[in-house]
Amino acid sequence: MSIRIVSPSLAPPRSTPQAEAAPPTLWQRIGKRLTGDTLIQCLVIFALMAGWETVTRLGLVAPFLLPPLSSVLSRIFQDMLAGAVFIDLSLTLYRAAMGFAIGVAIAIPLGVLMARNAGVRWFFDPLISIGFPMPKISFLPIFILWFGIFDTSKIVMIAFSCFFPVVSATYSGTLGVDKWVIWSARSFGATPNQVLREVVLPMALPQILTGIQIAVPVGLITTVVTEMLMGGPGIGGSMMQAGRFADSVGVFAGIVEIALLGAVVVRAVEWVRARLLVWHPETRR
Repeated sequence: MSIRIVSPSLAPPRSTPQAEAAPPTLWQRIGKRLTGDTLIQCLVIFALMAGWETVTRLGLVAPFLLPPLSSVLSRIFQDMLAGAVFIDLSLTLYRAAMGFAIGVAIAIPLGVLMARNAGVRWFFDPLISIGFPMPKISFLPIFILWFGIFDTSKIVMIAFSCFFPVVSATYSGTLGVDKWVIWSARSFGATPNQVLREVVLPMALPQILTGIQIAVPVGLITTVVTEMLMGGPGIGGSMMQAGRFADSVGVFAGIVEIALLGAVVVRAVEWVRARLLVWHPETRR
């Protein structure tokens, strides 16, 4: 019996894996996103914009009451070139971010304590139950008396408005954690801090983030309202100044700026939520 030795150089070539697909281009990624609900939303927005411009150009509405959209966008562009838009946006975002951060930093620990400690819950629950349905802006005169007419009172007002939805969501989410899961963690020797960090907070995180999603637009609304009432630089203050001079184009320019800012911030919060809840079923739909 003869044994045939095949040289490696004469062996049949191995099958090579398929070449990796080229990464999608920018337009392919945009086209993938512009499907379904997103496409419908964009079409609705464009239809409203076209209707706005058409109604004003046909003279169906007085320009003083509803200026043309093109005039509003032109004013925004001029203000951007002058730098006024960026100054107003930066001040409004600064106040909103500071107030939101302070409110959330107080609300989340307090909500957890209320859910895990009966004494804390008995003390704060009546106060929160009374304060939640009240119009928060009614406290602005008190904050002005306490903190003055500058940014401090505005930031405190924003923090006060953001506090209630976050503390309520944190309390409900923490209280709703399955007790059997907590007991199971303790039976494996987990310390109270480990139970809080590894079990309670992750399971309560979806509801906490829901409270934060509610608090973000509330904070923006409160920021603009306080600027309108107290004056000074900022989107709300600029809108009030334009209104005093019967500058309807300037007022509508401020409205468009607020709408764009709110849309960007809300989308950013949704993006952060999706990244923090990768493990949650809602992100797999």
